[in-house]
Amino acid sequence: MPAATGTKRLRGISVFRPFVYGSEAQPFDPAKRPPHAPEDHTHQWRVYVKGVNDEDISYWLKKVQFKLHETYAQSVRTVEQPPFEVTETGWGEFEIQIKLYFVAESTEKPQTLWHSLKLHPYGPDAEAKKERREVVVSQNYEEVVFNEPVEQFYDILTGGTGATQPPKGKAGKNSKQVVQQQGGRTAEIPYNESPKNPYSRTTENKELDRLAAALKTVDQMLKEERAKLTEREKRLAELKESEGIPVVTKKK
Repeated sequence: MPAATGTKRLRGISVFRPFVYGSEAQPFDPAKRPPHAPEDHTHQWRVYVKGVNDEDISYWLKKVQFKLHETYAQSVRTVEQPPFEVTETGWGEFEIQIKLYFVAESTEKPQTLWHSLKLHPYGPDAEAKKERREVVVSQNYEEVVFNEPVEQFYDILTGGTGATQPPKGKAGKNSKQVVQQQGGRTAEIPYNESPKNPYSRTTENKELDRLAAALKTVDQMLKEERAKLTEREKRLAELKESEGIPVVTKKK
């Protein structure tokens, strides 16, 4: 029996969508403490799932379930429309379970992420940041990949324009065609970063350059250490020879 209209899977096609998940936290201003916060709470925080550049992602993401620490009343919070976020107060750090539910047309199962809530600043300037009561941001860039999406969901992901239909022809063995549209909806991240968005192609290229430079440095250090080891072995052999100790050469 043929597949129902819109439920046929596009073989060899993968579509990815980037997003950001994480948290922001800030200690209370003593003069503006939230009136309903428990006495032992010290911070206000927000956990979220959003588009890389705050763009709308609800066309593929139906709802998000946040599972907080069990000490919170109603520890499981489900947000069914953007912004996909939960704001709370607290005093301690803990791990939050984040479950993504995709739109019904996707026929995809939910996916689970984990995020460690950070309330306190970290790094070399941590104490100064703490004194300034700066917002502590802890977030991750992520991509969800829809492998062989059904036709109806593919149209939703790409905007349903003629220019974004899947390429014809079979993909090579054990390979998939990763679709990144030129028209309609897109998975492109911005070229340059902005104050609210540190994720960009420029940032990615800078990180690749930094890693390449680090690898070059490590290679140079290894060469220097090998040279030192060779010199030490040569010196040890000379000392043994001067003392009349037989020198055993290693077989290669």
